[in-house]
Parts: sequence; structure tokens; C-alpha cells
Amino acid sequence: MNKILTTAALTASLLLATSCAEEQNVSYLTATAERQDITTSITATGTIEPVTKVEVGTQVSGIIDKIYVDYNSVVKKGQVIAELDKTNLRSELASAESNLQNAQSSLNYESSNYQRYKALFDKGLVSANDYESARLSFQQAQQQVNVQRQNVQKARTNLSYATITSPIDGVVLSKEVEEGQTVASAMTTPTLFNIAQDLTDMRVIADIDEADIGGVAEGQRVSFTVDAYPDDVFNGSVTQVRQEATTESNVVTYEVVISAPNDDLKLKPGLTANVTIYTTEKPNVLAVPTKALKFAPSEVMLAEDESIEDCKGETKVWKQEGKVFKAYPVQVGVSNGTLTEITAGLNAGDRIITEFNLAATEEEPAAQQQNNPFMPSRRNRNEQRNSEKK
Repeated sequence: MNKILTTAALTASLLLATSCAEEQNVSYLTATAERQDITTSITATGTIEPVTKVEVGTQVSGIIDKIYVDYNSVVKKGQVIAELDKTNLRSELASAESNLQNAQSSLNYESSNYQRYKALFDKGLVSANDYESARLSFQQAQQQVNVQRQNVQKARTNLSYATITSPIDGVVLSKEVEEGQTVASAMTTPTLFNIAQDLTDMRVIADIDEADIGGVAEGQRVSFTVDAYPDDVFNGSVTQVRQEATTESNVVTYEVVISAPNDDLKLKPGLTANVTIYTTEKPNVLAVPTKALKFAPSEVMLAEDESIEDCKGETKVWKQEGKVFKAYPVQVGVSNGTLTEITAGLNAGDRIITEFNLAATEEEPAAQQQNNPFMPSRRNRNEQRNSEKK
């Protein structure tokens, strides 16, 4: 857990150079440099889905004869989950087998005829034209047999397609058809079932805005919630940052894949996830409030007060050392906007100034509230100059 920066409000009664020798109270807030965890994150929404999901279809047209599974059915690879009516497919196979037999008979005849003509041609008893004609008929019969064999194989394959089996071990997510329904595979393969391989291994597909995608990388820690379980926080990590952009209503987003272990099966496909991706995580680093790095006296104050020691042109923080306010150069690391890492220039426990407030007395004019609160020795310097002249 992050430590809470301790702030202290210190009040100093500083004597300012005014005609009435009035006093003003300067309240300034300080903070202690402490070791803390610095994190930066981005938020997005995404959709939960199985890592592996298969759409099961059919490559042949027909009527759904039998369905053996339903929603949420657990299936094994190769298990029969549906069957199409096979009457026409069996008829097509029988016709193809008959055509093959006829082609084989023709081949047998043409083979014998070719052998006869070849023997006669070798003895010079038939013309070359008759011999070539017999040889051509034999070759055509061979080709026809090959064609019919392919037709038989195709008919058998189509018949096997009428038996729909599960391609993976998994769970049936959806059933798109009912018994008696006709499916047609003229142009595209119709989807019959959606099967998820393992519902304990889920993922989130999150849409990340183009302004945030630069900070996302594989391996970063992710937490997310779903509306179904508002009190539960689920954890995962970035597994893929996809390069393809999606533009919708002039908003450009990129898909980021996040692992989502689901051992208790609470996460269901299609749930919306509210995602937090931790783009930076620096544990136990020396840090100060970011506003301390922005604090500085004005240029007028620096010019008028010799008790303020500055180091211009550097990143710095301010400390009070007795009556002197001194700037210390520091080197900074990561920042989350509220806290900034200090890599050099400070030690744990150092107290630095973060802001100040100037409170004038009731008799003091409002214009005098702009006087430099860091000028505790102005009157002393004026008196010293006067004494030196004397």
C-alpha cells in the first residue's frame, strides 16, 4: 500500500520592509520525501470471450435429421453432434459407383481390343490408322475410369459430411439450427454450432484509444470488473497489442488482448469488462508531490531577496534552512501526475516546500499582500546600509 505523504503547515512571522514596520504571517506547506509505489494506468472497456472458439458448419446442403447436443453440452473431439438426411447423398454415391463399374467394363473391352490391334499391327496385318484408333480408345477408357473414381470419392466425402462431429473438446455455446431445418451451402458454410474449447481460459478484447495505446505493452498487469459481479476484481495481463486500427465516428481505437483466468467459471462469454491497464509500476521509490517541483518564488522575489538561493535552469525543490530558502537540483523519474520519483538530489525524510499562503494583518493595505514572503532580512539590510553611510 502506498504511504501517505505527511504535510505540515508551518507559520513564520516575517518582518517585511514596510513604512509602518508591520508584520505579515506566511504559512507554507511542506511534504516529506518518502519511499512509495508509483503507478500509472489507463482505463477502457472490452468484451470477454473464450480463447478458442470454433464455428461448426456443414459443407453439404440438406435437412437436419438429428441433433444430439444442446446449449452447454460438454462434447469431445470427434463426437457426433448432428446428422443431415442422407437419402439423396446415398443415392448420389450409388450412382457414382454404378458409373465407375460401367467405365471399368469399357476399359476392360478397350484394353483387350488394343492388345489385339497391337499384335496385328506388329505383324503388318492392320494399318497404322486402325492401330492408333484402338490405342486412343484404350487411353480414353482409362481416363474415364479415373474420373468416375473421383466422383465416387466425392460422393463418399459428401456423405461423410452429413455426419457433423465436434472438432474440439469443449462446451456448446450456441445452437443455430433445429431438427427438420434445411441448410444450404451454396456460397458460404452455414454455422450450426459454436463450441468453446475451455471456459476456464478466457480473454478480454479491449478497445484502447489512440491517445493511450503508446503506453500499452505485452506483460503489463491488468485488473477488471464486470457488472455481473460488481464486488469482484479479476486480474490478468496484456498478451497481445494488435496493430490494426478501428475507426468509428472519427474515434480511432486498437484492440488489446488480455488474459482472463476463469477457474471459478464466473466470467461468461459476451460480458462487458471495465479494464484498468497499469502502464507503469515502480514500487518503493523515493517520491515527492509533483506540485513541489512546480513551486518557486517569483522572479521579483528572487531579485529583491538575497536570502533566497536559487539554481536556475534546473529541476529543483525548495527547502528552508534556518532563515534561508534554498533550491536544490534534483533528477526525476516516472510520474503519475500526483507523485514524482526522485532519482537523485534528495534523501528519504527530507522536508520540502510545496506551497505557501501570505496572510496580511487587518491594518495592512491589500496591495502589500504581494510583498515577498521570503524576505525576513530586508529591514536589517536597509538599516545596515544606513549605518554604513553614517
